[in-house]
Amino acid sequence: MNSAPFRLVVTGGGTGGHTYPALTAVRTLQARLAAEGRALETLWIGTAEGLEARVAPAEGIAFTSVVTGKIRRSKNPIKLVSPANVKDMARVPLGVLQARRAIEQFRPDVVLATGGYVAVPAGLAARMCHRPLVLHEQTVRLGLANRKLASAAARICVSSESTLQMLSESARQAAVVTGNPVRPEVLSGHADKAVEALGLWGFDRQLPTVYVTGGAQGSQQINELVGGVLPWLLQQANVVHQCGPANEEGLRARAAGLPAELAGRYYLAGFVGAELPDVLALADVVISRSGAGTLAELTALGKPAVFVPLASSAGNEQAHNARHLQGAGAAVTLEGEVTADQVRNALGPLLADARLRETMAERARAYGRPDAADRLVDEILSAAVSG
Repeated sequence: MNSAPFRLVVTGGGTGGHTYPALTAVRTLQARLAAEGRALETLWIGTAEGLEARVAPAEGIAFTSVVTGKIRRSKNPIKLVSPANVKDMARVPLGVLQARRAIEQFRPDVVLATGGYVAVPAGLAARMCHRPLVLHEQTVRLGLANRKLASAAARICVSSESTLQMLSESARQAAVVTGNPVRPEVLSGHADKAVEALGLWGFDRQLPTVYVTGGAQGSQQINELVGGVLPWLLQQANVVHQCGPANEEGLRARAAGLPAELAGRYYLAGFVGAELPDVLALADVVISRSGAGTLAELTALGKPAVFVPLASSAGNEQAHNARHLQGAGAAVTLEGEVTADQVRNALGPLLADARLRETMAERARAYGRPDAADRLVDEILSAAVSG
């Protein structure tokens, strides 16, 4: 049996959507190897400014930064050669040299790239160093970095069957549907623990519970939409509303005017941290953005959702993600200039009909891949053997 440490370079980041799937894959690989008596040695190649620069060291993962350039998208080809773009593109070769030096010194068995601008120089360096490159794509459509690296990849791990038909024939040969890794703790929540931890004693457990979230920073748009239907909503449901720290004071002032019997069914928080798995277990319906990580979690859990995609997301990916699930009957999507009436019309039937919620939950579960991290680890280990 091979007892030498397995050496993995991880690259990707900038946002949580690229960083957390990589971190979950590292944790899962570490556990798999430990069960076989092997150690995992990991080096994360990221940018000094990205989320990964904080996450990797906090998790005890060696980290090195390289420079990279942000390519600003535009349908106008003249804007693509803007001074900012030209300056950033000129930094890419330096980033490739830095990444190549790091990979040559570390000598990894595999390089895992999860997207973001930094994945490009590190992925190109992997090819130069003849190291197997495994790409992971979180969204339905391949992101810009993964499109650039597809021809160099030993494996292209995608989160959705629908992605396969969008790939070139050569890329399809290397593609495997793994799903998007979900943190295991998200799948292990208990509804009663949420009630105890957050003191939700005013909740009527005969009514469905709605979890509203706009991500860690909150969403002004979602907060205003929910605020516009709040008295009506609280007559139909209990609400846990994660509004973002900057918005909490204003929303608390608005909630102060609610009748006492409705106020008891409303829990407002700037941020939901360790209790999130339990809150998700309690929730019957979720109102949220539709980033890839959110979709992976909600489908793995089988949660009916009303999505309000972030219009400014890269390549409009949130709208594509949400439409994909809406087409499967697994969610409702509200796009454009969304009104409070639209929110009421979307939520009304779901809150009134438990069977409709269960049907939507089953369809969401059909798209969920709670074993995505294990599937991705299978591909990493396979690429190391055949690479």
